[in-house]
Formats: sequence, C-alpha cells, structure tokens
Amino acid sequence: MKKKPAALSSNQIIALGFLGIIVGGALLLMLPFANRSGHGLSFLDSLFTATSATCVTGLVVADTWTQFNLLGQFILLALIQVGGLGYMTMMLQASLFLGRKIGLKQRSLMMESVSAERLSDVLTLLRYILCGTAAIEGTGAVLLSFRFIPELGAARGIWYSIFHSVSAFCNAGFDLMGFREPYSSLTHYVFDPLVNLTAVALVLFGGLGFLVWRDVWEHGLRFRLYSLHSKLILTASAVLTLGGTALFWLAERDNLLAGMNPGQQALVSLFQAVSPRTAGFNTVDLAKLTSGGGLLTIVLMFIGAGPGSTGGGVKITTVVVCLLTLASFVRGRQEVGAFNRRLDEEQIHRSAAAVTLYMTLAMTGGFLLLATQPFPLQDALFEVFSAMSTVGLSTGITRDLSQINRVILIVMMFCGRIGSLSMMMALAERTPPRVKDPVERITIG
Repeated sequence: MKKKPAALSSNQIIALGFLGIIVGGALLLMLPFANRSGHGLSFLDSLFTATSATCVTGLVVADTWTQFNLLGQFILLALIQVGGLGYMTMMLQASLFLGRKIGLKQRSLMMESVSAERLSDVLTLLRYILCGTAAIEGTGAVLLSFRFIPELGAARGIWYSIFHSVSAFCNAGFDLMGFREPYSSLTHYVFDPLVNLTAVALVLFGGLGFLVWRDVWEHGLRFRLYSLHSKLILTASAVLTLGGTALFWLAERDNLLAGMNPGQQALVSLFQAVSPRTAGFNTVDLAKLTSGGGLLTIVLMFIGAGPGSTGGGVKITTVVVCLLTLASFVRGRQEVGAFNRRLDEEQIHRSAAAVTLYMTLAMTGGFLLLATQPFPLQDALFEVFSAMSTVGLSTGITRDLSQINRVILIVMMFCGRIGSLSMMMALAERTPPRVKDPVERITIG
C-alpha cells in the first residue's frame, strides 16, 4: 500500500506561494514590451527585480524609470502590493469578492501570514487590512499629488503619487525618479516637508502591523486597553523614531548635515531614522555616511518593523523580547514581562532563535559577498542587512554585484520576507522527540 504524501505545512505553502509569484513576475518583467528600450532584462536580473519587489525590498540592478515603461512599472507595483499585504490576503480578498466560502485551511494560512492570534480573528482582520490599506494609500496619494501634479502634469502626477504612496506604505522603496537622475530616490526632495513627512507617515503606518491597527481602531487613544503586543510595538516605534533621529543627527551633524539649518537637519534626520525600518527610500547620499551613521542604519535595518506588517527585519517585538529577557536576568527575575503582563516561554525561545538564525544568515551572506568581490566591509554589510531586512537602501554597490552575489541576495531577500525562522521551519519537518534527554549543565559566559 502506497504511503500517502505528507500535507504541506502553512509555512511551506506561504513560501511556495511567494516563490510562484516571484517567478511569474520575473517572466513578465522579461517581456520586451514591458521595458522602455524594447529589450527585456536577462532572467537573473528580472528575477532579482521581481524578488526585490515581491519581498518589498527596493534593491535594484537597473533604475526603475530608465528600464521599465508604464506596463513594467504597473507590474512592479502589483508585485509590491501583493508582497506587502501578503499573497494570502490578496487570495482571500478575491474569494470574498467572488462570494466563495473561506475554509479553515485558508483561514489558518491567513493567520500564519499576518501573525493573527486566533482563527476567529482572520476575517475581521482581513477587513481591517483591506479598508485600512485603501484609506492610508489613498490619503498618501492625495497628499503627494499636491507636489507631483504641478511638477509633472495631471496624468503623470497622479501615477507618480499612487506609485510612491503604495511603495512607501508597503515599505518597498521603489521610485520613479530616474527621469531626474538614475538611482536618485527622493534626494531631489530632501528639504520638501510634504514629500518627506507623507513618506514617513506611510512607512510608519505600514510598519506598525495590522494587529496594532485593529487595537487603535477599536480603542482609540485609550492606550491602557491595547493588547501587550500593540503597547510594545507603539512604545518601541516611538523610541526608535525619536532616538534614531537624535542619533543620526549626532553621527552626521558635521558630515551630511553640515551647512543645513536646524529645521532641515531635523527633517533629514527624521527621514533617515524611519526609512531603514524598512522603507528603502533615501534623501541623502548613503555612500557618504560616516562609520557611525552607517552602523546606526544597519542596526535600524536589523530591527525592522512590526510582525504582520508590510515591513521586514528581525521584527520589533523580537528585539524587545530579547531586551526584556536580558533585563530580567540582570535583575535576578525568573519571569519576563512588561506592562504588568508575563511573556510565554515559547515566545522567548522563538525570539532568541530568530535573532540567532538572522545573524547567522546575515554574517554568512556578508562573508560570501566579501569572499567573491572586494567591497569595503561597511558597504558589504550594509547591502546584506538591507537585503535580509527587505529594506532596499544601498551605498551603490547593487548594480556592481557579480551574478553569484545577485543570487545570494535573492535568497536573502526571500528568506527575509518569509521570515528566516519560518523559512527554516518550512524546509525542515519538525518531529517532536518521544523521549526527553537527561539534563546536564554547562558553563555560560
């Protein structure tokens, strides 16, 4: 009798779904009539671009405006939107639109995709995601249109407003500013409050996560009624935004910020504190960062956004749990918690595993990058953490990468979007041991 093949786990289905979308997007981007020159990109470059868009990273080997015409740009925008919200969200949206019943399997996949806590939350959360996304991206596009329509005309200005609003909210970092200068991102708007503050707001909203949206929608400004998850995300986001702004100013006050007035310095510092978590836009030349500014940006990229959001990174809650664990250990406490709530031990173990695996993959990728091409250490680490955290910021070495290093970054972007821990769980079937091994102590520290 034939053995029935094992069913795919939720992590495996999500990983395969993203892989299918990436390959399909790569084939579309190869089409000659999607490219401005009439000549399609090579498969590897198309795969890199499609991975970067679907994994909402923003690293590019060819300037988006210079390479792609309107059709190619639309394909990229579709990949960004699907990648930002998660393909399971888009599939469930299509099912609801067609009036189809959503079964337990689909709800389970959705729960895993957006980090929902209960199956009963899925449909409610789906409505929050769809309505919230439409409202936020629409508002962002309207605000940006006040700048782009007078500059570019009605039709082109509207398209640019929509594209950059979706790209910012999904933390993708793709831009169409190559008509001014290739790979320039938003550097021509470095002192423009409207563009800067709109992009910052979109990035922050996208990076908070859908569970936080629900808490804010249901409880308004009554912070004490929020879940522990939302309290930690909002508190940490405020600290990272304000602290990151101050630290960027401290590191770059005599370098990139030299010659700017205080208001301009504050605007640039705020933007570069928010963008690494994990938007991928830049308003200054990142190749000119000081060592301190570069290290700060790498740390912010590593932390990233909230779980179940459009952003990447190791996730805010993961870092917060590790810090809370450290604080409890130093204070001699057995329990780890915050806001009068105790954390589950499994979450502590998962956070430690996620950080360990993330750093292992990032360091491995950095070593391989340096072993095959002679880049400066800071540039290589910057590129690797940008890919792994699905940020998209670069010091300018992306287009100089060899083919093997492009493949390495493709793998890192994919792992970063799925989640390094989820990716490993998808590759390895977990079989719980029947018998526990005996305990033996070792020396630590």
